[in-house]
Amino acid sequence: MKYISFDTLRTYDFNGIHFLKPDLYLKEIESVRSADWILFPPYWQVNALVYGLQKKIFPSIATYHLGHNKIEMTRVLMTSFPDFVPYTEILSNTEYNQEFILTYFDYPFIAKEVKSSMGQGVYKIDNYTDFKNYCALTETLYVQEYLPIDRDMRIIFIGDQVVSSYWRIAAKDNFKNNVAQGGEITYDAIPLEAIRIVSQIAISLGINHAGFDVAYVDGKYYIFEFNVMFGTQGLIDKKIPYGSIVLDYLNRMELATSSLK
Repeated sequence: MKYISFDTLRTYDFNGIHFLKPDLYLKEIESVRSADWILFPPYWQVNALVYGLQKKIFPSIATYHLGHNKIEMTRVLMTSFPDFVPYTEILSNTEYNQEFILTYFDYPFIAKEVKSSMGQGVYKIDNYTDFKNYCALTETLYVQEYLPIDRDMRIIFIGDQVVSSYWRIAAKDNFKNNVAQGGEITYDAIPLEAIRIVSQIAISLGINHAGFDVAYVDGKYYIFEFNVMFGTQGLIDKKIPYGSIVLDYLNRMELATSSLK
């Protein structure tokens, strides 16, 4: 099969891949047309590739659309899997809605910017001043209950299966568990129930490339979010063959499609 990748760094060790710079794709349009799969296009290319050229892309269109920002992601989880979502309100940033938040949330609570990753744009709101400072940054209020944890799980789902999982332990005096924020990785056993929940959600929603952030509090599992272009440190440490897993999945998808013709 012919593969084109628009992300050189993420696919540098994939065998048999042709690389293109995203900004030059129209100059190479015939190569794009003839490819069997397009790998890791930037979000701005997705609609043109899928709807304009009817190309198969990886990650899937559902992965891109649902993972594009926290609002899209959280709303679909609240609709389909509400038991796994911390209490969350997503509201336009008006004075009325600010008062609503302060009525229904006790300090501390968590506030997030809509498009952020690696722990950036996430704030622990301890008082009124913290909240007003957050409100000054955003047009949309994304507010979530605070869960008293010092670690969470990163569960990586690629293709149709979980391929890696680990704990992320927050650095001292930091409520964020992200590795980019100083969090420590440990490979102690992840509960099988957490892996089952992530698999159920990913398969149900058509997500085929994501790192899910999962918390466990008082006997319950919570999904904070999932990251489409997640960090690969946890794969590298365990020598997990990322490229082979992706290409094997795409080959199986191609065979399954061919068998239906």
